[in-house]
Amino acid sequence: MASSPDPQRRAYWLKTLHTWHWISSALCLVAMILFAATGITLNNAAHIEAKPVVTQKTAQLPAEVLARLARGPQEGNAPLPASVSGWLDAHLRVESAGREAEWSRDEVYVALPRPGGDAWLRITRDTGELEYELTDRGWISYFNDLHKGRNTGLAWSWFLDLFAVVCLLFCATGLLLLQLHSGNRPLTWPITALGLVAPLLLALLFIH
Repeated sequence: MASSPDPQRRAYWLKTLHTWHWISSALCLVAMILFAATGITLNNAAHIEAKPVVTQKTAQLPAEVLARLARGPQEGNAPLPASVSGWLDAHLRVESAGREAEWSRDEVYVALPRPGGDAWLRITRDTGELEYELTDRGWISYFNDLHKGRNTGLAWSWFLDLFAVVCLLFCATGLLLLQLHSGNRPLTWPITALGLVAPLLLALLFIH
């Protein structure tokens, strides 16, 4: 006959798992709501109308900044000189520092993709004429891109990895709590199995 579990040991694990479960739940709650909501908007993107707003600007680089640009490579890919990036940030609010630019003899082109939109910058090398275009697709597109990690940078990429680890901890502690409580809740494993079988059947029957 199997021995009954030690009540003190069971109480210890219940307390420990509950602690880690609520901590992980609190850490991932807001981000989980964001990802659930954007899951809906992404899945129904064809039914959500977006009206992009395009902003165009032109400017003229001052002679001293243009001279620094002239000393750049004749062709290839390289970031803009710091003085050029600084001028763009100060006068056009364009954050180009560290961005890879495409250099040719005639012009310098910088792609500036961003969450929820797009942008680009072109500078004519001999005259210093500058064209800048920004496309803003709205807040829904912005949060959708956060969901996908599209053009969001290294810091957001690290956050996504950390968020995924916290979600795994939340699910793992939840599963262990199910195990500890399953003796008094006979529907625990049938409902858990339904959560596995339902998406599996949908994938096998309707996704080809």
